[in-house]
Amino acid sequence: MSRAFVREADVDAIETLPERPVSHHPNFVTAAGLRQIDARLRELEAAREAAAGDAAALARIERDARYWKQRRVSARIIEPPATPLVARFGVTVQLRFPDDTERSFQIVGEDEADPAAGQVSWISPVATALIGRVPGDSVEIFGRRATVIALRA
Repeated sequence: MSRAFVREADVDAIETLPERPVSHHPNFVTAAGLRQIDARLRELEAAREAAAGDAAALARIERDARYWKQRRVSARIIEPPATPLVARFGVTVQLRFPDDTERSFQIVGEDEADPAAGQVSWISPVATALIGRVPGDSVEIFGRRATVIALRA
């Protein structure tokens, strides 16, 4: 195709699409996190086929595929013990606040974190406050004190 038929704005957008930043932390993942990475790669492959001819969409898909392929290669599965004794990667920590409300957080990999669902990245402030805690420990989360009441895999 002749460049006469390509809008300059489209070419510039494709050429300046930045790479997705990759964390400098180890890529720890749960088994579910590894499945999420694999699913994302499959979704991108399907999107690549569906976007044939759309240069901007293909550029975005290729950039995202490079990111997820790198994350797949660097993934290190960390399995929590069946009966955890201490809060660590992969473990779900159940907390009770002084008003008797309870909240649970699972400590997961960076790419699988979903705070609204109670999944927090192992490098987040919440996870950092929880790692190493045992039932009965007091911890400050969101500016409030809470007690660790249970741990589960």
